[in-house]
Amino acid sequence: MKLMIASDLHGSARFCGEMLEAFGREAADRLILLGDLLYHGPRNDLPEAYAPKQVIEMLNAHRREILCIRGNCDTEVDQMVLDFPILADYALILAENLRIYATHGHVFHRDHLPPLQPGDILLQGHTHIPAWERTGEIWALNPGSVSIPKAGTERSYMTLERGVFRWKTLAGGVYHEQSF
Repeated sequence: MKLMIASDLHGSARFCGEMLEAFGREAADRLILLGDLLYHGPRNDLPEAYAPKQVIEMLNAHRREILCIRGNCDTEVDQMVLDFPILADYALILAENLRIYATHGHVFHRDHLPPLQPGDILLQGHTHIPAWERTGEIWALNPGSVSIPKAGTERSYMTLERGVFRWKTLAGGVYHEQSF
């Protein structure tokens, strides 16, 4: 099984479209979204091509392939227009013989870990900065942001296939790999 992992769309129709093109190109089985789908939030400028209604249509077309976690900018109003669940604060994903705790990152993150066991992986978004950091016996991984990258990083996502996480630009170029 191949997973594609992305975060922080913030209502950009352009970059949501590019993310979905990448999803097709990757031929992934599931798209895991780590929150902040429609609204840009008060700390962010409007992303390029901000058009939440278009993002709704694009994502709903893939509702059977998406597993989504609630971000700090996602609300019950957003759930009313999206045809897949978005309000879970976390998901426990068992894939590739890995235990992955997926969350947005505004509550649990590298510096405030949820109750994890040695060898578990914390998968989070929120910072808009790609990351692959070991904290004791836990790995904290972040795909970065699809629409509003920060700290000079590129728009990006991750894949998981055969025990290897790959960080990629939206165009598909690999810039980091981490094997487990």
